[in-house]
Formats: sequence, C-alpha cells, structure tokens
Amino acid sequence: MVPRMASPRDREAARVRTRRRRPARQRADTRAKRIVVVALLSTTLLLTLLLTAFGSAASTPRPLAAASVLPGGRPQSQIVATVGSLRLQLPVAQSAVTAIGYHRAGPGALTLDPVGRQGNAGPLTRLWQRLAGTKQDGLVWFQLTGSRGPGTSTLDVGAAPGTDVYAPVDGAVVGIADYVVSNRVLGARVDIRPHEAPSVVVSLTHLRPDPALTVGSTVASGRSKVGVVLDLSSVEFQALARHTQDAGNNVTLEVRPAATLSIR
Repeated sequence: MVPRMASPRDREAARVRTRRRRPARQRADTRAKRIVVVALLSTTLLLTLLLTAFGSAASTPRPLAAASVLPGGRPQSQIVATVGSLRLQLPVAQSAVTAIGYHRAGPGALTLDPVGRQGNAGPLTRLWQRLAGTKQDGLVWFQLTGSRGPGTSTLDVGAAPGTDVYAPVDGAVVGIADYVVSNRVLGARVDIRPHEAPSVVVSLTHLRPDPALTVGSTVASGRSKVGVVLDLSSVEFQALARHTQDAGNNVTLEVRPAATLSIR
C-alpha cells in the first residue's frame, strides 16, 4: 500500500500544533526554575533565622563567677574532662570558676576529652547541636588559641588568685617542683599519680602548693587541698581572659605518661 503524501493543509496544521506546544514547554521550564529559586531562597532564610536565634546567645555564655568573688570550700564532685578511663574532677569550687578553656600543650601531653559543650563553637556546630537535642546546661568550655594552636591537651580552670585548689583525682603526690617559664619561677608544679591510672601523671601548675603537701602524700579528689591559684597575669598572657571578667588567672591541668615525665 502506497502511503498518502501529506497535503499542504496537513503540513500547515502540523506547524500550528508545533507552535502551540513550544510555549507550553517554555512555560513549564520557567515554572520549574522559579520553584528551584524559591526553594533555595526559603532554605537560606530559614538557616539565617536559625543561626541568628541560636548563635549569639550560645557564643557568649555568662561566666560562672565574677572577678571579685573568692568563695572558699571544696568543689562538689563533678567531672570536667576524661582521658581514657581516667576522670578528672573539677579542682576548684563551682562557685569560684570564672571560665573553662582548653588549648594545645607541649609534646607528650595526652589529649583530654572535655565534658560539656563548647561555648565558642562555630554557628553550624551550634545549629547541629540544637537540632540534635544536645543539652545546653552543664559545663561550658572554650577552645583557646595560644602559641601552639587549638587543642585539648591542656585544661585551664579559671579562678581568682587565692582560690583554693583541690586534687582532681585520687592518688599520690609524686613530685613538687618549681614551675619555670622563661627562666622565671612562677609557682610550682604538683604531680599526682592516680590510683585508677598509675601509668600516667596529672600535673597542676599556676598555683602555690599547700605547705602541708609533701611528696608521698595521699590525696583524695575534691577533698585534699593541694594549693591556691596564683596571679600570673603580669608575667604571662592568660588566654582565658577573653572569656572572663578578670585577668584570666587559672589553675592548669595536663596528663602525661608517667614514663616520659621528669619527676623531681
């Protein structure tokens, strides 16, 4: 059977149908592009509102104690950091803490795992914490940037000079030595070997040791006084000062393997 040739009328009708379909496709493409743009703008606006709502308050939490406060008493039992199975208790009374910060230590110090939430985390991290339901109460700590850069191998617990410092672990004092910076003696370093982790030593600096403390003394976390916080703000920059209402004085804690630590 020989196919019928299209007549001029058929060809004109086909051209008309093609012209009618083309604007319809263009309108559909335009609508799709508009939907994508609106979705992107809506997402951006939502993120901006969330970051504005959750960002400013979380980045500047109030300090725990004012600069003029010098309360006495022992700290309540509260874990401030962990390293492996070892738990470090808060070494000063909760009412005396001005801020808590972490930074990088020298070679050999072990990385600590902070307890609580980071007060100066980035906006996306804070948003994720909100969406994930992270608790907003409890300890707040700050990532400090010092000469060695960020890290969590050094723990600074801020408190006014003269504040009592207590042992952060149960253990035995294995060393009391001068703490020397740039050939200057700035208080002492107290080294404690924990009963629950005898392979490491917890060192406390930026303090004046208690006169009754001697090498071989047995100490109990939160109950045995090991010294008082010194004022080192005139001789050493305190990075914690960016997050306190005072000069940022603090007691500093580090944990190192006992085999690599020089005990004097």
